[in-house]
This record gives sequence, C-alpha cells and structure tokens, in this order.
Amino acid sequence: MRIKDCILFEDNHLLVINKPPGVLVQGDRTGDDSLLTFVEQYLVDTYNKPGRAFVGLPHRLDRPTSGVVILCKTSKSLSRMSEIFRKGTIKKTYWALASGVVESDGASLEHYVFKDQEKNRSRVVKKLSGNAKLAKLSYVILQRLQKYSLAEVTLETGRHHQIRVQFSAIGHPLKGDVKY
Repeated sequence: MRIKDCILFEDNHLLVINKPPGVLVQGDRTGDDSLLTFVEQYLVDTYNKPGRAFVGLPHRLDRPTSGVVILCKTSKSLSRMSEIFRKGTIKKTYWALASGVVESDGASLEHYVFKDQEKNRSRVVKKLSGNAKLAKLSYVILQRLQKYSLAEVTLETGRHHQIRVQFSAIGHPLKGDVKY
C-alpha cells in the first residue's frame, strides 16, 4: 500500500487518509500489516525520523470498509482529537450497500450487541445481558437497486461492527460482508 496515494490532508499534527477496503487499521492477531504500520513507515521515511514515529489513532474503520481515517502525528493532537470524537463534535456519515430492497425509506435501529472477543464477531441479543451494549443508528435509503439498497447511516453509538451486525439483524447484510 502506498500511503502517499491515499493522503487527503497532512499538516504538522494530522494525517487524513482515504483507507481502501481490505486494509486493517491497527494490528490484530492475524499479524497482517496495518494502516498504522504503513503510516509509521511513511513518516519515518518522509521526515527522516530516527527510530519509530508517533502515530495516534482516535477512531477506526472495519477492515472491509473504505473511508476517511484521521491519524495524529503528536500525542497532543491525539488527546484533542480523541476528545472531539468522544463529544461527537465530528459528524461521521457512512454509506452502506445493503443486500435486498429495504422497504422503509429510513428508520432508527436499536439492538443490544454482544461482542465475542474470541471470534472477533458481534451478535444481536434479545436484551441487555452480560457484556452486551446498546447499539443505536439511524438510516435513510438514498437509492434502491434491483438487489441492493444504498443507505446513508448515522451512528449514535460506536459498537464493534455495528452497522454490519445491525443491518444483518434486520435481514439486509452488507454487500461483500462475509462475516455477517
């Protein structure tokens, strides 16, 4: 992956990347290279940094998801960006291509989602139990195609694989998602 080809914005504090689908944002047990390792190497090479470069991650995207990822080049910018994300100051918009024709023009979804750490998978459960957390999102259908519906999704919570698991729970898994 050539980070230079994916940079949307860069200054002394931030690096904004257009992450392609299939790229892991941060390392996991697979050991696959991640966006963080690519960016760290880019910073070391571009700015002749000795040793390792600092790369902070205030948010993530799932591996199969493409989209904008903000990375921080200093601990101070990480602290500030983390607070901005925590407060919900940044508006994030997601587009999802859901399988099938979604009948409703838009709706709010609320589910309890349980994250299975061992399988790196989440599932909807009937009620709050164990480590399950409330997951809320709303969507508007932008376009209906023969076999798919394009939805604009706004998250109210940020749960593990939230959009993927909630759309699957209503019978409309996301196109290309082999996990849900």
